Amino acid sequence: MAKQEAPELDDFDERIIDVDVSSEMETSFLEYAYSVIYSRALPDARDGLKPVQRRILYTMHDMGLRHDKAHVKCARVVGQVMGQLHPHGDTAIYDALVRLGQGWSMRLPTIDGHGNFGSLDAGPAAYRYTECRLAPAASAMVDGLDEDTVDFRPNYDGKETEPGVLPAAFPNLLVNGATGIAVGMATNIAPHNLGELVGALKHMLADPDADLDAIMRFVPGPDFPTGGTIIGLDGIRDAYESGRGSFKLRAASRIEQTSPRRRGIVITELPYGVGPEKIIEQIKDLIAKKKITGIADVKDLTDLTNGTRLVIEAKNGINPEALLAQLHKLTKLEDNFSINAVALVDGQPRTMGLLEMLQVYLDHRLEVTTRRTRFQLSKSSERLHLVEGLLLAMVDIDDVIAIIRTSDDVAQARSRLMETFELSEIQANYILDLQLRRLTRLSRLELETERNDLITRITELREILNNPEVLHALVARELDEVARTHGSPRRTVLLNGSGVTSASAATPLEIPNAPCWVMLSSTGLIARMDTTEVPRADEGRANHDAVTAAIYTTAHADYGVLTSSGRLIKAKAIELPALPVTATAPNLQGGVRLDQLVKLEKKERIIGITSLRLDSPGLAVGTAKGVIKRVNPEVLSSKESWEFINLAPGDEVVGAVELANEDLHLVFITDDAQLLHYPASAVRPQGRAGSGVAGIKCSGQARVIWFGAVDPEDDAVVVTVSGGVDSLLSSETGSVKVSRFSEFPAKGRATGGVRCHRFLKGEGALMLGWAGAYPAIAATDSGAPIDLPAPTGKRDGSGAPAPQPIVAVASRHLAHTGLGGEAPSAAASTDLLSGGVSDDQESLGQPELL
Repeated sequence: MAKQEAPELDDFDERIIDVDVSSEMETSFLEYAYSVIYSRALPDARDGLKPVQRRILYTMHDMGLRHDKAHVKCARVVGQVMGQLHPHGDTAIYDALVRLGQGWSMRLPTIDGHGNFGSLDAGPAAYRYTECRLAPAASAMVDGLDEDTVDFRPNYDGKETEPGVLPAAFPNLLVNGATGIAVGMATNIAPHNLGELVGALKHMLADPDADLDAIMRFVPGPDFPTGGTIIGLDGIRDAYESGRGSFKLRAASRIEQTSPRRRGIVITELPYGVGPEKIIEQIKDLIAKKKITGIADVKDLTDLTNGTRLVIEAKNGINPEALLAQLHKLTKLEDNFSINAVALVDGQPRTMGLLEMLQVYLDHRLEVTTRRTRFQLSKSSERLHLVEGLLLAMVDIDDVIAIIRTSDDVAQARSRLMETFELSEIQANYILDLQLRRLTRLSRLELETERNDLITRITELREILNNPEVLHALVARELDEVARTHGSPRRTVLLNGSGVTSASAATPLEIPNAPCWVMLSSTGLIARMDTTEVPRADEGRANHDAVTAAIYTTAHADYGVLTSSGRLIKAKAIELPALPVTATAPNLQGGVRLDQLVKLEKKERIIGITSLRLDSPGLAVGTAKGVIKRVNPEVLSSKESWEFINLAPGDEVVGAVELANEDLHLVFITDDAQLLHYPASAVRPQGRAGSGVAGIKCSGQARVIWFGAVDPEDDAVVVTVSGGVDSLLSSETGSVKVSRFSEFPAKGRATGGVRCHRFLKGEGALMLGWAGAYPAIAATDSGAPIDLPAPTGKRDGSGAPAPQPIVAVASRHLAHTGLGGEAPSAAASTDLLSGGVSDDQESLGQPELL
C-alpha cells in the first residue's frame, strides 16, 4: 500500500481572523462578569433570592413537595433543577439547597431537610443520602405563582418557563440576609427579625415619608439565627443609612462552676458563621504559641437537644472573667461583621440602605397584590358570567331541552340557544356541557348563592384596585398574618457601647492570694467569699440553709476536711466557687457539694472543715462514745490525707472544733438529753497516735449526738430537738427547745453532765442538739430555713412542736460559726501565719467583726 503524502497547508481554506487581544479580553471579561453578577452571585432585591435559590424553590413547588408531604431524596430535586432550569454543576445546586435548610445560616429556613445537612464546622452528607421538602415559610414565598402575580420567562433551552421573581409574602432579602462574591463587587446582608420588619413595612404603608430614625424604632438592628450580642450600634446606623457599615458580634457566655473543682466559661451562642471547632482550634493554637494561659480544658458539648454548649475550663487561680476578655480579643468569640448591601434592582446592581431595601420590597408586594387581585377579578367575572347564563337557562329549562333535542348538531344547538336566550358563546357552551343532575332545585339555590357571593367578591376586588388605601390595608393584613405564622422572638442582643466595663477591664488574670472566708452549709454546699470582713448575718428570715462552718484563710491556701472516720483530707480554697461579697448573709446555693471535691470511704461523713493553722491550740475532737482528744497543731502535716484520732471499733467522730484559745468550753450533748461542758484546758493535747481520753460518761446505750465549743462570754444558747427512740431526724418534726447556755453549770471531765431536755409522752431520745452564739437558725434537709423559738430559760424543760423536721442548727453570726456545728469565739478569725497556706502568702490582718 502506497504511503500517502501529507497535504500542504495551502490545500486548506484559511479562516484566521485577526482580533485585537485587549478588545477580546474586555468583551469576554464583561460577558463573564455579567453572567456572574446577574445569574449567580447577587440576589434580587424583591424576593431576596439568587437564581439558583429561586429555581430550587420553584421546582420543589412544581413537584408538589410541600411541608405537609413526605420528604424526597435531594438527588431527585438537584437533578430536576439542573435538567430543567439551572444548567450548572450539581454541587452548586446542592450547596444552595442545603444552605436554605440550615437553621444556623437562615433566620427563616425555606427548606425542611432530613438527614445530615452539615454543621457550622462540617459540610452535609452527599445528596444521595439526604432528603428534603419545602418548609412552611416557603409556601409564603411561592404563594400566588398560579395567579399571574409575576412574569415568567423561558429557561435556558426555551422548552420550559420559570418565574423571574417569586411573589415573596415576606421580605426575604432582609429576613435571611444574603452573601455572595461577584466580579468587581460583593454583597453581605445581615439577617433580621421578621416581626420587626413587618412593623417597619406597616409603618411605611401608613407614612410613606417616614425617615430612617422612625424605621429604626421598629428595626433596631440585625437578628442572627445563632443569637449573640452586637456591640456598638453606630455601625448599624451607618449600614442602614448608606448600605455599608460594620459592627462587632460577640458570643453569648456566662461563668459557671463547670466541675466541682473548677470554674469556667460556658458559650451558648456563637457569632454568625463561627463554629465550635473553629474556636477550639484557635484556642489550641494560642496555647501552643503561649499567647494565652489559664485554660485547663476545652469541651464541645453541643448537641441537637441543648444546642451550642462550648465549655472552657479555667485553671485554679485564674479569673474566668479576665480569661474571657482575652478570648474576646484573640479568638472569633468576638467577630467583626461588615454589611455591604448590594442587590439587583430592575436588573441593575445597587447599594441600598434599609429604607430603600424595604421600599423595593414594598413596591414589589403592592404589585404582586394588584396583579393577583386583577387575576381574581377576571376569574370571578368569568365565573359570574357562566353562573348568570346557567340561571337564565334554568328558568326556561324545558325550552332549552327542546332546542337541544331538535337541533341537528352541537353547532346548531349553540347558535339557537344564543339567539333564543341572548347568551354568549361561552354561556351556550357551558349549558351544553351541563349535567342533568345540576337541574335540581337544590342546585339552583346553590347557583343563586354563588352568584350573590361572586357579586360581593367582585365588588371587593374592584375596591382594592380602585382605592390605594384598601390595597395598603390588605398588604398590611397579609404581612401581619405572615409575622404571626412564621415570626419568632429576637435572638440577638443589642448592646450600645464597647461591651467592656471598667471593672472587667481591670480584673487581673490570676486570682490574688487575698484573704477569704470558706463556708460550709448544712446541705453540704461549700464556697468561698473573697473579703477580709466577716460576712454579716441577715437578721431577717434567710432564704438559704444554715452555714454550719466558716473559716478565715486565703484564696491560695489549703484547708482540711474532717470526716466521721477520724480522717483529715486536704483541699484547696482556690477550687471553690467565689460568692459575691454581700452585706447580708451569703447564699451558698452558688456553691458546690463538698463530697464531690473529696473522696470519701463507705459510710464516711463530712463533719466540718479546718484552716490547718499551725499557730492555734489545735483541734478538739469528740466521738459518739464520749471520747475527747486535743490534737497538737504539728499533726497537721503536708500529707493529702491522714488520721487525726485512733477510733475504737464502732465509734465515730461527731464533732471537731479548731480552738481559738484554751478558754473555750468543750460541750457534749447525748441522745438521752445530757449536756456536759468544761474548759478546753482540762484536756491535754496528744499526738497523731493518741486515742483521746474520756470526755463524758454515757449511761447505758446512750451516745453523743453533738460535740463542739462555746465561748462562755458569748450570749450562747442550747438547741435540742426530741422525738421517738427510733425516729429519723429528717422525717419527724419532734419538739424543739431553746435554752440559755448560762443555765447549764460546768462539770468535770468524764462526768455525766446535767439534763438539758425533758421528754414528753411518746418521746424517748434527742434527735438533734447544738450549742452556740445567739441568735440561731435551723434548716431542713433541703436547706429551707426555719426560725427557732425564743430561749425559754428552763434547762430541763420540754420543747414545743417544731414546724418542720430540723436537721441542722447554726449561729446567724458567721464570725461565731464553728466546725461541724461548734461555735468558736471571734478570736478564731485572728491572723493566719504559715499554717496550711502557700509559701508566698502574707499574714492576714484581723477582720472586722460584728
